[in-house]
Amino acid sequence: MKRKLEMRWAYLFIAPALLGLSLFHLLPAAASLVLSFTEWNGLTKPIFVGLDNFTALFRDTEFIQSIRNTVYFTVISVPVSIGLATVASILLNQRIRGLSLYRTLYFVPVVTMSTAVGLIWKWLLNAEFGPVNYVLGLLHLPQPNWLSDPSMTMLSIVIVSIWSTVGYYMIILIAGLQGISATYYEAAEMDGASKWYQLFRITLPLLTPSLFFVLLIALINSLQLFDYVFVMTGGTTGTSGPNPMLLNSTRSIVYTIYDQGFVLFRMGYASAQAVVLFTAILAFTLVQFALQKKWVHYQ
Repeated sequence: MKRKLEMRWAYLFIAPALLGLSLFHLLPAAASLVLSFTEWNGLTKPIFVGLDNFTALFRDTEFIQSIRNTVYFTVISVPVSIGLATVASILLNQRIRGLSLYRTLYFVPVVTMSTAVGLIWKWLLNAEFGPVNYVLGLLHLPQPNWLSDPSMTMLSIVIVSIWSTVGYYMIILIAGLQGISATYYEAAEMDGASKWYQLFRITLPLLTPSLFFVLLIALINSLQLFDYVFVMTGGTTGTSGPNPMLLNSTRSIVYTIYDQGFVLFRMGYASAQAVVLFTAILAFTLVQFALQKKWVHYQ
């Protein structure tokens, strides 16, 4: 009787979260799956078209380009951001003066809205009056057109993304470092192990559970790149309208979904793209869970 009463209270407390999950995540996901088989502009009655939306994806040069851009972004940003976060977490897990200040400075970009971050960096990287090119000029270094040169725009997005995410991954890894038992290090010191030996034989292997989690969320977040593309290089140049060359150089999969659904009002086609993205994220996640047995070590 007591157990049943506890279960009722438990369901009562988690009911708001389950309701929000169902209304704002599960239901829209199911609706997207259904709409992916239709042609719908958001106003008229959806028309069933079968697999036409999916077959059209493989002939859509913009969607294929968005896949290339997203893969490029992921391949560079994920390992670099995790590598920097790992180094920062190890350094900031030491007993040094001003430790709290350093951790706060690294974490500030995480609590800043992505729109604000994008706007600030858009000013910083401005080719004409941006502080970054001004400093590069003082050092007699090349001054790239960060946000107007198609060969540099995606790299600019990568730099901003790394700057804004390193602090978040760092905090997670610091928590993982502090969860490693001190007895391992004490035993290693008694055996005469050096600091480098302890790092590569104790710290990094026992940090792999946290690294796996960080890798998982970093990959998922990178595949959903949108904010910085929209704010910094959304394809508009003042009042002159879209700049297709600039847009295609940074067009991500999620930006393409937004463009098709909420600019061109091709809701069915946009839903098909969303289904493809969801399937890709699910596949990568399952692969990571399968491979983690080979390199993740638990205490």
